[in-house]
Amino acid sequence: MFKVIQRSVGPASLSLLTFRVYAAPKKDAPHKNSMKVDELSLYSAPEGQCKYVEEPRTQLEESISQLRHHFEPYTSWCQETYSKTKPKMQSLVQWGLDSYEYLQNAPPGFFPRLGVIGFAGLVGLLFTRGSKIKKLVYPPAFMGLAASIYYPQQAIAFAQVTGEKLYDWGLRGYIVIEDLWKENFQKL
Repeated sequence: MFKVIQRSVGPASLSLLTFRVYAAPKKDAPHKNSMKVDELSLYSAPEGQCKYVEEPRTQLEESISQLRHHFEPYTSWCQETYSKTKPKMQSLVQWGLDSYEYLQNAPPGFFPRLGVIGFAGLVGLLFTRGSKIKKLVYPPAFMGLAASIYYPQQAIAFAQVTGEKLYDWGLRGYIVIEDLWKENFQKL
């Protein structure tokens, strides 16, 4: 096997080398057969004038052109919408993949906690007979209470941020009501 490899490596390595070859006319050969470059058939241009003639459009081509012209605003709107929503959809897909990965490698005790929190939401839904406002308030409140039992530090941070936002909204509402009061009732 060594002889086969040795024999095949030799010619393959010669193909990597470059050589320059210079051609020189023989001193005793006559110049009878020499031709000019223009006389070679490879370099000759066809004689005569070529003229491009465009064929008239058919009815099908004309109809397609009108359809394209008619739908151009819609296609440009679709392209703009696609370019705007593509990053959002990519981030949504990435969030889904991250959530799937987290659920595949969930920490111990995560699924029982998730079940208790979901059950608290169902209990909250059972207590909401008759009122639509209760249906909006009770299930998230019960789920929040159940989640705060298992995740107290996150619940405290959430409560602080929510409290600050509620205080800010209340202050803004107070300012708006005060301005309306001054404008409408001080004129009397």
